[in-house]
Formats: sequence, C-alpha cells, structure tokens
Amino acid sequence: MDQKESDRKEIPEEKPKRLSPLMFVGTGSDVGKSVITAAFCRIFKQDGFSPAPFKAQNMALNSYATPEGLEIGRAQAVQAEAAGIPCHTDMNPLLLKPSADTICQVVLNGKSIGNKHAIDYFTSNNKEKLRTEVCAAFDRLQARYNPIVLEGAGSISEINLREVDLVNLSMAKHAEASVILVADIDRGGVFASVYGSILLLKEDERKLVKGILINKFRGDLRLFERGVKMLEDLCGIPVVGVVPYFKDIHIEEEDSVMLHSKNRFSQSGKINMVVVLLQHMSNFTDFNALEHDERVHLYYSNQPSEIAEADIIIVPGTKNTLEDLQVLRHDGIAQAILQAHAKGKTVLGICGGYQMLGKELHDPNHIESNLTQIPGLGLLPIKTLLEGEKITRQVTFRFSGDENECKGYEIHNGRTDYLREIEGLNELSDGTLDGCQVANCMGTYLHGILDNKAFVDHLLQPYLADKKLQTFDYFKFKEEQFNKLADHVRKFVDVDLIYKIISRD
Repeated sequence: MDQKESDRKEIPEEKPKRLSPLMFVGTGSDVGKSVITAAFCRIFKQDGFSPAPFKAQNMALNSYATPEGLEIGRAQAVQAEAAGIPCHTDMNPLLLKPSADTICQVVLNGKSIGNKHAIDYFTSNNKEKLRTEVCAAFDRLQARYNPIVLEGAGSISEINLREVDLVNLSMAKHAEASVILVADIDRGGVFASVYGSILLLKEDERKLVKGILINKFRGDLRLFERGVKMLEDLCGIPVVGVVPYFKDIHIEEEDSVMLHSKNRFSQSGKINMVVVLLQHMSNFTDFNALEHDERVHLYYSNQPSEIAEADIIIVPGTKNTLEDLQVLRHDGIAQAILQAHAKGKTVLGICGGYQMLGKELHDPNHIESNLTQIPGLGLLPIKTLLEGEKITRQVTFRFSGDENECKGYEIHNGRTDYLREIEGLNELSDGTLDGCQVANCMGTYLHGILDNKAFVDHLLQPYLADKKLQTFDYFKFKEEQFNKLADHVRKFVDVDLIYKIISRD
C-alpha cells in the first residue's frame, strides 16, 4: 500500500545533514520496542535518510542469516527490511540463543563462540571484551548510516545488572543517543512503571532520556490527555506520543510467547495446518506468511488430538533437537504425527524438524544436549550427525523441478546423509541438494521456504481439489505493512519533536 502524503506529519523542508542516534528502551520486556524501532526505521527511510537498526545484545531463538552467511537476531533483520537495507551482523553483534533454562549459545559477530551458563556469562571477565566488540560494531554502522535507531532490552532499570549492562544505557552513553522510554499501558500500572523506571536511574543516566512514548493504548485517547500532563509533570520529560494498540498491521514478532495464545483448533472450509509447539522452538517466523494466506487456517499446538485434526503437520526448527524429540515421544505427539502420516496427511519438517523425521540423530560431542543419540520418527531415509561449525547462509533454490527461483536461508548444526539413493527436495543455486520427499512426507533445512508462493502452492495442491489457486505475494505484503506501521506511528507520535531531539544542526 502506497503511503498517502496527506497522512504524514510535516517535517522541516531542509532536513539536517546528520542526525544523532535515537534509542528506544523499555519499562520492561514486550512493551513494543522492536516494532517502534522498525516504525522509525521506515519513517526515516521515507523522509530521505539512510537509517539502520542496532541492538547490542539480543536474547532470542528467532535468528536470521545475513547475506554474508552470518547469524543475527531476526528482529534486527526485520528492522533492516523496514529501513530498506540488507541486514548485517553489526546491527546485532551479540546474540544469545537459549538451549536450556540456564544455558545459552553465544553468537558474536555472527558466529557461535560456544555455550555459556547464565551465571558465567553475566559474571565473567569477558564482559569488557564483549563491550569493546559491540561498541566497535556500532561505530562501524554509524559510519555507514544516518541515523542509527537503537533498541534496548527488557527494562532499563534492572539495577542488579547495571555493572554488566551492554545493551541499554551504557550503550546509549557510548552512542551519545537520545533515549525514548517506551511503556505498555495495556498491561496496567503505566504511571508506576514510567516514574519508577526513571527514578531508579542514576542522574547521568536520567539526562539521556529525552522522551516518553506510551504504547498499546486502547479506548478514547482524550481520556488520557490528563495522564500525559501528569506524567510530564512527574518526570520532567515530554511525552512524545500515545500510540494506540493495533490488530490490522502485521509485523513479525520477536518472541514466540504469543504462539501459545493463537487459535489452537481446526476450522472447516480451509486447509488446516498445525505447527507442532516444541519446547525449544526456533525461527517461528517461518510461518508468518501462512497466517495471511486465505486458503489456510494455521494453528499451533502440542496436543495430540489437535495435531491429528490437521491436514498438514509442520515440525519446526528447534535449538535442542534430541531433547525436543524425546518430549514428543513422551507426550504422545510423535505417535499422533505417525498416525496422521499413515492416514495420508502431509508432514513437513524444517531444519531440526527435518532431522527428527529421519531414522537416526547423533550428537556424540553433546553440541545441543546431554543425549548422545536417539532414533528419529523414521519417515525419511536420512540420518543426522551433529558436529562441526554451524551452517549459516542465504540461498536461492528451485524445488522438485519447478522453474520458479525461490529464496531461503540456513541456520543449523549437523550433517544429514541419505541412507539410500533418493531425489533431493530442493536444488540450490550452487547445484547441491537440500532435503527430500517420500510420498506425503518432506523435509528441508531451509528457513523461509514457506515465504515462497511456488512452494506453498505445491504444498497445498493435494488439498485444493478443483479450487483455483489464489496469488499471495508475501514480500509485497510485508512492504505494505511497514508503510501502514509508519503511517500509524506518524499519526500518534510527534515526529517533529523527535527530529528536534536528534537534530545536530
């Protein structure tokens, strides 16, 4: 959707040549920092600047491969899309990928440097080395783009972690960024969360906060006008906007928490597709395109009875393949998948899910867990050995002889071998094969494969009967959503004030 000029707030005709960095921090997690950051990446792009996103340290299982074949948090890749630029590791130099409750894989500048226990990570002597790395990444990014739109993590007032902070106000100081504090009014307690967050800051930190943004407002905005004045009087900081909650704009989420609240039941009249909810599920944005395909009803479940009702079952990626497969067996989900497959329903495995569908999985060096080996579900004639360096790369490919060029990316450990001669599911641009298909079961290492219309049409074809295929262009759809988001934020945020705050002229 093209943006209507009449919907935009006016900005000065003579834009400043250089803007100072702008940083969005939060009163807590899930207040909407990532989406607001994406909005301003698109706003600055629309206004003729060359913005780039930056988050020094991200903790997420949702990651993405850069064009150079390195790994960053998916949220920063989405923000780069909003800015209209290729993603780069400098946008997220430090990524923590939880593999257990207290253990994370540490990815530095796009490459894994091993697993760390949380206590070791937060108390180790390597913190200053990491601080040097993330600051250097920011400096490189700032030399190429204008302005840098930074995102904090969690709450800015975790005072017990102040000395080891790499991502919030310590980063703002290095960047000399103007900080906007984002608060979620929908969860309640907005006055306490805003005032308390600011009050807990040190005086030099407090001076960095130039504005307050209230997010996810529901109802009549006029009812909060007095609240805006009260917040400004309490904090001595202007409220730059009150952004209403929205449902009709679709931007990829950073966390998978919301998956548990999505519709978990099949529907008549559509092709029912279920994504199996794994304990260590990763790259859940693989399924965003399907959520907007009118032919499909997509739901998420870890209940055998709900999985059995689907026409197509998708086993997604995971950060701990062997342990998640063990849970599937224990909870009866594996049996439900096998029974559905025997009845002719389609099973698709992506990345770790692909590995699970094979005959054997081996982890002799305990890369992912304490398990050494485990039998797979046996639906595909493959075996997987987890060893060596992680593979991270963007790819172009064609599947099953189709002539349409598709795009995806790989992020996985391990080597998968065919146990008998079999055709690959996809042919990559370098001539190598990926995945395989046996009757109504297929598997692939390629994340993003479901963003490609040609592959989705192939997947749905057996269930469409004489229905006509409908065109759905997910890449065009995402562009429309970024523009809608920018329109929405412009309407409710004083963008002129933001420009004044970050102007260096």
